[in-house]
Amino acid sequence: MSDVNQPAAHPPVTDWLHDFDHTDPQWTDDPFPIWDELRAASPVVHTKRFLGCYLPTTYEAVREIANDTEHFSSRRIIVRDVRPEINSKNAAPPITSDPPAHKPAKQLLLPPFTPDAMKKLEPRVRAICNELIDDFIAEKSVDAAARYTKHIPVRAIAHMLGIPESDSELFINWIHMILELGIKDESKLLQAIKEMSAYFSGHIEARKNKPTGDLISYLMNARDKDGNPLEDTHVLGSLRLLLIAGIDTTWSAIGSSLWHLAKTPADRERLIAEPGLIPTAVEELLRAYSPVTMAREVVKETTISGCPVKPGNMVLLSFPAANRDPKMFPDADKVVIDRRENRHAAFGLGIHRCVGSNLARMEMQVALEEWLKRIPDFRLDPAGTVTWSQGTVRGPRQLPFLLGKAM
Repeated sequence: MSDVNQPAAHPPVTDWLHDFDHTDPQWTDDPFPIWDELRAASPVVHTKRFLGCYLPTTYEAVREIANDTEHFSSRRIIVRDVRPEINSKNAAPPITSDPPAHKPAKQLLLPPFTPDAMKKLEPRVRAICNELIDDFIAEKSVDAAARYTKHIPVRAIAHMLGIPESDSELFINWIHMILELGIKDESKLLQAIKEMSAYFSGHIEARKNKPTGDLISYLMNARDKDGNPLEDTHVLGSLRLLLIAGIDTTWSAIGSSLWHLAKTPADRERLIAEPGLIPTAVEELLRAYSPVTMAREVVKETTISGCPVKPGNMVLLSFPAANRDPKMFPDADKVVIDRRENRHAAFGLGIHRCVGSNLARMEMQVALEEWLKRIPDFRLDPAGTVTWSQGTVRGPRQLPFLLGKAM
């Protein structure tokens, strides 16, 4: 990527405890030792960056905040350099909604994501995985992020929304603008929201004359708690949310899982020998490499795990750090693919727990099953570099593999 596509630089961190920055290259490349250092010092730490921000470091502190909608608002869910005024055009219900508006907005989105609905979608996802593998299986090396992991959730959510799977590069670019560049460049964020809204508005208009059986028509036909059609801004916000939340997160989780298996032959060989273990392994890979860090805004003074938090600050709600807390998970820093008890927080905690968790699990499972069936031997390419995304969602963006048995 050229420099134009990289987020603007912040000064490097020299004191993680008092000046953390989740966009620092050190955090992006390897956040785990940083979380351990912070957790050993305090359950909640603070930085003056991003106009003031707290980071809970333990599972308990993260859970407390996620369950407390009185003192912490979801109206802002990304920690960024600026905090412009909130308006309905930028909202993405239900993820940016607080009670009482949250519950009805979330309930509207649950039916399309039930386990039964996912069973119907699964054959298409298997076909997508195999179409992608067909394109590179004869090659000796591949960037698995560019050729495999990023396309699976993009094409699956496009299929659900009834929009062309061939528009996937557009979607990927908008997500990069919102979740990475937008942290430090407000204009990029607003440009992406504007372009997405225009794109979906066109699809909404087309369906007014010719209804379809997809998710866009589903939202257009939905009714609020008073029986009225949803406002256009609500439909657009929910569509933006489904596109963003449904792509970057799962692409990152699939990529991290393949990265782990590429460098851990024992785990890879075990899953090939025992494919029935894949669903359990998926849960552990979700715990160990959770992709998503959300945010909350402190709206009322309170204390979390004995630490005072003050309004006017944001909270970086790190589900990945919570999932590495040794008080909650024995051998928290080890990937144990047959871990039986695993109450991880990869899909969030509290009322905002991820609507699409059934979709993400199914996509991860299918992506690993199809890859391991067809490409049992693969490893990291020592001549290449694995790069990770910065900010709200962490996953490999370049994943160079060598395919086939080592010579």
